[in-house]
Order: sequence, then C-alpha cells, then structure tokens
Amino acid sequence: MLRRDFLQTAGLASVGLGFGTVAMAEEPFVPGVFEVQRTADEWRSRLTKAEYAVMRNGDTERPFSSPLNEEKRAGIFHCKGCEQALYSSETKFMSGTGWPSFTAPLDNAVETMPD
Repeated sequence: MLRRDFLQTAGLASVGLGFGTVAMAEEPFVPGVFEVQRTADEWRSRLTKAEYAVMRNGDTERPFSSPLNEEKRAGIFHCKGCEQALYSSETKFMSGTGWPSFTAPLDNAVETMPD
C-alpha cells in the first residue's frame, strides 16, 4: 500500500517505483536539473522514509509487492514528490517484471539512468 502514495492516477489511484533498504544520503543522487527543487530536509518532510529511499536515493521495492501492478483504470500518473504528470495509463503494459511498466513518458517528463 505504500507504493499507492507515490503517483496518483487521475486522482483515484497511485503508482510508485519501489522500496528496499538503503542508507539515507544527505544529497540525492538523481542527476539533472529539475523544475521542482527542494532540499533533502524538504523532501523528507513530504515523503515517507520508504518513498524518500526510492525517489531520492534510487532504492527499489520488491517486485510484485504492489497492488497497483494490476491497476487498469484510465488516467494520468503523477509524481508523488512534485505532482507533475509522468505517464498516461494508455502506455501502461504488463511487462512481467513485477513493477508497472510504460512504453513512453508524457512529453519527456522522465529521465532514465543506469541502475
């Protein structure tokens, strides 16, 4: 259910990226310059410990641990941290990996990086 808090789908459902265990760094490792800028303390005040680990430290939750793998409602998935639109449900597909998968982000809303 924690993952449900990550991204909102049309205001009804949520999707996230993943949880696990990771040491909390003072500065996020995520590269790039983003429209929404916050300090590590500001992010921690907005996110749960698990959400912070995923969104700011690159941690990953166990595969198949979210009920949202089966989410089928139409809508837009938004970022839990900044509320920006990320994906349309029209691009969601079952990849068999254990995490929600999408064929494309909305208007280059997502950056990728190696694990």
